[in-house]
Amino acid sequence: GFDKKETVSKEYGEYKHSFVVDKNWKDKIINLVFEGSMTDTEVRINGKLAGEIHQGSFYVFKYDISKLIKYGQKNLLEVKVSKHSSNASVNAAEREADYWILGGIFRPVYLEALPKTYISRLSIDARADGSYRSRILHSGSANEISMQVYDQQGKPFGQVVKQKVDSDSTWLNLNFSKPKLWSAEFPNRYKARVSLLKNGIVVHQIEQKFGFRTIEVKQRDGVYINGQKIKFKGVNRHSFHPESGRTTSEEISYHDVRMMKDMNMNAVRMAHYPPDNHFLEACDSLGLYVMNELAGWHGYYDTEVGSKVLKEMMVVSENYSSIIFWANGNEGGHNTALDYLFYDQDIQKRPLIHPWAVYGGFETTHYREYNYGIGSYDHGHNILMPTEFLHGMFDGGHGAGLEDYWKAMWSNPLSAGGFLWDFQDQGIVRTDKDNIIDTDGNHGADGIVGPYYEKEGSYYTIKEVWSPIFFEKREMTQDFDGKFDIENRYAFTNTNQCTFNFELKKLGKYGESLGSKKNTIQSPTIMPYDKGVLAVDLPIDWYSFDVLYITANDPSGREIFTWSFPIALPKRTASQFLSASHDSSIEVVEDALFFTVS
Repeated sequence: GFDKKETVSKEYGEYKHSFVVDKNWKDKIINLVFEGSMTDTEVRINGKLAGEIHQGSFYVFKYDISKLIKYGQKNLLEVKVSKHSSNASVNAAEREADYWILGGIFRPVYLEALPKTYISRLSIDARADGSYRSRILHSGSANEISMQVYDQQGKPFGQVVKQKVDSDSTWLNLNFSKPKLWSAEFPNRYKARVSLLKNGIVVHQIEQKFGFRTIEVKQRDGVYINGQKIKFKGVNRHSFHPESGRTTSEEISYHDVRMMKDMNMNAVRMAHYPPDNHFLEACDSLGLYVMNELAGWHGYYDTEVGSKVLKEMMVVSENYSSIIFWANGNEGGHNTALDYLFYDQDIQKRPLIHPWAVYGGFETTHYREYNYGIGSYDHGHNILMPTEFLHGMFDGGHGAGLEDYWKAMWSNPLSAGGFLWDFQDQGIVRTDKDNIIDTDGNHGADGIVGPYYEKEGSYYTIKEVWSPIFFEKREMTQDFDGKFDIENRYAFTNTNQCTFNFELKKLGKYGESLGSKKNTIQSPTIMPYDKGVLAVDLPIDWYSFDVLYITANDPSGREIFTWSFPIALPKRTASQFLSASHDSSIEVVEDALFFTVS
């Protein structure tokens, strides 16, 4: 609906839902939880306000409705969501932006039941050296906390720890021996089971997954994870689907992360707002480094609203090991008065980024031209990490220029990589326009893949350029000894943990195969960031084939890439898959092929 005095753009939505709360919940604290609602959200239970109107679209917020509901009877939930906020700064941060501006409740709404004495927040900081500390906030009348950590097989890791409670905040400080570390290459995770006890009886218990890993920013040097210097092969992503808009699902999240990893990416930036929690869970479990971002476009939240939503973002996402950076807004949308809160709220003290700015030792300027911008990378002192580069409008930016950019980035010690713009075309199905897919002209057609994940040429170029196994250029001649010079560009994976195989093919007409031979290749032992040799044991008749394919697979069995090396020169190739006829003529020389059709 919308007020008659306002334009349609000022529309609001009204929701009603009846629900029953079991009588057994009467002695509990009942919270009504919203995971995302755009924008101002007014909530009533049985006609009474549940609390103050919430402002800010991409954040988890909740109301204690214990005293407003009738147990065992029908209750009425009424929600009014105004697209435009009454706070101009919220509109500046969220709605005056370069993405589809939608409205309404777009993430789950549910009830949460808690005992009167409960754990309200668990913050974990687990480092690569095995040190572990956590801050546990709790309310009620408990007098003891216990914790047990479990590994990925569910076996206890370390001993049960118990500590007396004398306030509403308790710290645990421990050390674990030789934990398996979390990284994008090996996303090893553990689980902490924390119990709140009163007189020896457990009154509340929660479980939290986490990983042991250390983040270091070394000024005028780079970003180190678990002691290894990292170059981020990243992409920007919006929470988006062509049929459901800003509403996504766990299935979509895991699909997107797998697709990014298939392109050999190791990082993703949450442009330009926090994602669904299941996307962060997918990054944690599958392995992607994440920059999580407080919403802000060229405008930003005022300090009052910004402080609230920043804390809401932090509470639900602080324990994801995948989050390596926080970002305060985008392209000038930085309220610097909020910077201290990132460090105050985060016990891990993760580095803070101001996208498209020089801040915190990082130079993140967007869309530097190659000739001017990349060349000037060698003249500064900051860590270089563009949070957006190679704008992919109509597939014209990613694959077309990435190799040149990446060569410059890889060879520059001050470069920490960067984040492509962007992952997916934002085309939405317009049911009001005969179901066309609307990209708003060229505004939304800037993805590597299409709205339904259609793969274009750039997809495969990125997969090759960002392959963590790099082949030096090699020409095939009769005296080739089967040895390829390769480079291991992984940070933690030895090439002996990967698998390699080859296939020789004789090519027929139009993709027809006239025969092939396949075999495995002994994986060489090459440490991360070192060079070495991949020796292929080729059959005696290998030179009679037209092409050699080499495939590398990562430790999980996922294909890294398949490279092709032509054996036959055009003269031999032409004689096999082109046949002369009365209406065509072919001129063949040793290193070129010319033909005319009349």
